[in-house]
Amino acid sequence: MSLLRHIIGLFFITAVIVSCQNNGRTATPPDELISPKTGSKKELILDSIYLYAKQLYRWQEYLPSYTNFDPRGKYAQIDPEQTAYERELFALSQYALRKNDKPYEWSTIPNKPKYSYLERRRKEKKSSGHMASTTTPYRYATHLSYWTAGNKRIAYVYIPSFPELQTVKAELDQLATELAQQQVTHLILDLRHNGGGYVETAEYLANLISPARLDKKVMFSEQFHPNVQQGKATLLLRQPYLDANGKVVRYKGRPATMADVDYSEKANTHYFNKKGHFNSLQQLSCIVSERTASASELLISSFKPYIPIRLIGQQTFGKPVGFFSIRVGAFDIYLASFLIRNADGWSDYFDGIPVDLPLAPVETSRHPGDPKEAWLAAALKDIVRNQRIKAISSVTYFSMPANENLLLKTNFKLK
Repeated sequence: MSLLRHIIGLFFITAVIVSCQNNGRTATPPDELISPKTGSKKELILDSIYLYAKQLYRWQEYLPSYTNFDPRGKYAQIDPEQTAYERELFALSQYALRKNDKPYEWSTIPNKPKYSYLERRRKEKKSSGHMASTTTPYRYATHLSYWTAGNKRIAYVYIPSFPELQTVKAELDQLATELAQQQVTHLILDLRHNGGGYVETAEYLANLISPARLDKKVMFSEQFHPNVQQGKATLLLRQPYLDANGKVVRYKGRPATMADVDYSEKANTHYFNKKGHFNSLQQLSCIVSERTASASELLISSFKPYIPIRLIGQQTFGKPVGFFSIRVGAFDIYLASFLIRNADGWSDYFDGIPVDLPLAPVETSRHPGDPKEAWLAAALKDIVRNQRIKAISSVTYFSMPANENLLLKTNFKLK
């Protein structure tokens, strides 16, 4: 695993972006020339949000010109300032329409995009590319159970989120060791509350549970907009490229910037890289709900071309896009910047991934892993059919709650 790469703004980007030097040539996109050179901090931030969207947004070709959008005229009078920025971001997110004339980022929450968002920078965040890491030890898999049915060896694991890999790597490794020792053939992952998190953590889990025969096969790819792939996102020259310790990386004798990243699909294609000794998986079952999103859906999508996978519960949230953070003033901006595609090129689950066994929502006091809990009982029945099932062991842990609908990219490659 390469060093984590994340993004942090070197300083506040004003709406007036002076001509950027790119490979010895000066390139100033038209919207940067048109945006005013003076204004209040609020006006400059409004301009910056628009300009970054115009260069980094996955569907940037749908966005109007700076003059037609008029960020200052439409949003500068809105208070408080964060509401003004959120309203602007929402408006920008609604221009790109799918074939059914529904915005890619249509949401049931008023004035909130489905994917893109911004937030005031939290003091405890170590950078704009990474969410805050907890220093409190906790068990990640809150419940782990085993059963046998004929020659099937079944395991159940509840995965509440995909936090930063260093937080849970040791526990994931231990989980894989236990699955190998039990020679598990049928694995049930309970992702019903998993809103996503870090791409690298979902990828690491996939490499732990995948059969060795998938080694070196395509897991998924991240597809940025062609303009980003071709180096036309000149604002990235203003974003330094940092290592995992927050230090600026030296590149070709100078400080590296995010413009030095290789955004081509080839450089952002991820392959299975088998880890650990668990190699007996024959079928993967996932308990999912409308809260299952982002990195959880990425994990499901990555396995679909290769192994039998059963989804039990309710259709997932639908988030085949990801982002990295951009710092603008006191805010971190997360624009839907890349599309997630599996080995078959599939990414069309904006409305969610359908389930194989639909179930009605249930309110229950039973804890995760209880075989009498309705959704787990259905998943077990789907596996064992009419065979007799026997419990082997069951252990309950207690983890910190997590509920983040994220799909953060933190590992990049330089050109």
